Amino acid sequence: MTDLRKVFDDLVRFETLLWGVIDERLQGECGLTLSNVSVMLIIDATPECRVLDIAEALAITVGGTSQAVDRLERAGRCVRRAHPTDRRSSVVELTRDGKDALRAAEPIFDSELTRLIATPLSGDISGFASALETLRHGIKTE
Repeated sequence: MTDLRKVFDDLVRFETLLWGVIDERLQGECGLTLSNVSVMLIIDATPECRVLDIAEALAITVGGTSQAVDRLERAGRCVRRAHPTDRRSSVVELTRDGKDALRAAEPIFDSELTRLIATPLSGDISGFASALETLRHGIKTE
């Protein structure tokens, strides 16, 4: 029988190590943290992106997300503007500098994901990806 505590420990430690390795390379080569890149990827991919959209995608609090967006805004990587149909929220967009920084980070991020996940699993990660998605969506956070 599989020891679920060991599975948990391996999963959490792997995530910690994975995050650290990718974060260090991104900071060293393009001056962005993995947290920055994660937020910027969502902004880039989400039309009329709101802070709530980012928070939901990353499974973090709206307050923490707002602070992350504030840091990116201070760095000139994104801007907030009034939402066209909902005056209670704003839309977050990458600036030209933000888009350029993200484009520089993406190949680094992708190469590290390939090196640290796809290569050790011999490139066949569909089952692994499906299992993680099932587990992630099975957790009720309310």
